[in-house]
Amino acid sequence: MSNLIELKVPDIGDVKDVDVIEVFVKVGDVVKKDDSLITLETDKASMEVPAEAGGVVKEVRIKVGDKASEGTVIVLIEATGAAVASAPAAAPTPAPSAPAPASAAASTSIEVKVPDIGDAKNVDVIEVFVKVGDTVKKDDSLITLETDKASMEVPSPAAGTVQSVALKVGDKASEGTLILMLASGASTAAAPAPAASAPASKAAPASAKVDEAGFKAAHASPSVRKFARELGVDLGKVKGTGQKGRIVASDVQAFVKSVLSGAVAVGVAPGSGSGTGLDLLPWPKVDFAKYGPVEAKPLSRIKKISGANLARNWVMIPHVTQFDEADITDMEAFRKEMGEELKKQNLKLTPLAFIIKAVVAALKKFPEFNSSLDGDNLVLKQYCHIGFAADTPNGLVVPVIRDADKKSLLDLANESGALAAKARDGKLLPAEMQGGCFSISSLGGVGGTAFTPIVNAPEVAILGVSKSSIKPVWNGSEFAPRLMLPLSLSYDHRVIDGASAARFTTYLAQALGDIRRLML
Repeated sequence: MSNLIELKVPDIGDVKDVDVIEVFVKVGDVVKKDDSLITLETDKASMEVPAEAGGVVKEVRIKVGDKASEGTVIVLIEATGAAVASAPAAAPTPAPSAPAPASAAASTSIEVKVPDIGDAKNVDVIEVFVKVGDTVKKDDSLITLETDKASMEVPSPAAGTVQSVALKVGDKASEGTLILMLASGASTAAAPAPAASAPASKAAPASAKVDEAGFKAAHASPSVRKFARELGVDLGKVKGTGQKGRIVASDVQAFVKSVLSGAVAVGVAPGSGSGTGLDLLPWPKVDFAKYGPVEAKPLSRIKKISGANLARNWVMIPHVTQFDEADITDMEAFRKEMGEELKKQNLKLTPLAFIIKAVVAALKKFPEFNSSLDGDNLVLKQYCHIGFAADTPNGLVVPVIRDADKKSLLDLANESGALAAKARDGKLLPAEMQGGCFSISSLGGVGGTAFTPIVNAPEVAILGVSKSSIKPVWNGSEFAPRLMLPLSLSYDHRVIDGASAARFTTYLAQALGDIRRLML
């Protein structure tokens, strides 16, 4: 017995329309369970999507350059035996049927609710696209939700007529929140769409040059982004008038009018807040080839996006860096002693685990370091999620250990090791890089004595750790060799002053110097 199975994009967090950058299979290929099918790439990371079942590829429904979201069909495979039982079969294409009797046309009311949006709660409703009496088709956008990371449109799961709308702009919504009541029935679903000739595609003006990094960083909903692309407008150059500076459709229209009237130059970004409207000299255009042989190597998408974020953070955040050293002689002796015992259990206790533990203790004592700026307010977080920089072949990513304050040294060592391995393999999920409170960038395995890490906004501080070395330290009667760990704390001076930073690094050094403090 054989059957066709749809293999779909699984839950990838709260991201939508992710770029497909690799397709590993073609029609006729035999795939096994967990074989990689495609690679998806978000602003933060790339990830391979494995097959949920084995079989022969009968149809590939996705190609490089396409956009994919949770539930997008990747391939149809023909599976046999146990594979059929373990995966949902693809719905067969229905044959044309006779018109349903009038009684089947009776409509039923459907509660349309907010679907799974990851771990986000109480998300802002920033747009409502429908009103009572509107007729919607399946997958029409109903509302736009906005988190601190992204905005997303919620589509209708069915066609029908809107009976009531339960949400309005400014409300908060979570998974399961009622959006509206929809009257749906056979008559609604069977209504044929009016035939229409394909409209001519709207091409962006030839002179319009969109800065993709600035466009992606702009504070706008997907529908506004689509509208801007149709008009060839770079959202990085548009000043938003909506809530919290959000760009709305009227802002895009006003920008177009300004450009057409000559009031705004296309190459200028007045008031965008993106750091590009700083009256800086343009980047020099140099023909390097005239000086000698060169090779052009395209940047990975992760480096493009992270580079834009780092540039924004460096320009927009007033950075100050506080330097200190921690005596980790006793800590390292304890770690190596425990390491011999743990090796028998195939466990490894890493220095990073001790550093995370010490950072957690410092954040508890100095809560302003576990905060974010939100306009005129300082948001103090009651949770403690710690990010750590992981170097990968495609660039730097920051996996996040959630609830680090509730985990033991061994838990922290195991989880950081597992996340670092996933990062190197390009298999980190977006949800595993979100929600961080404080970041750690460790170059201890590489070298150096100190550096100035860039704050990972919207966090307000980041700890840089360099290579430890033996130094002579005065103990009151003589100089003794001690293993010293350099610490570099960069912080947002709008939130943290120099005295607080000095207290933070002093406490951190004390905690690392006396591991008994980490047990409290």
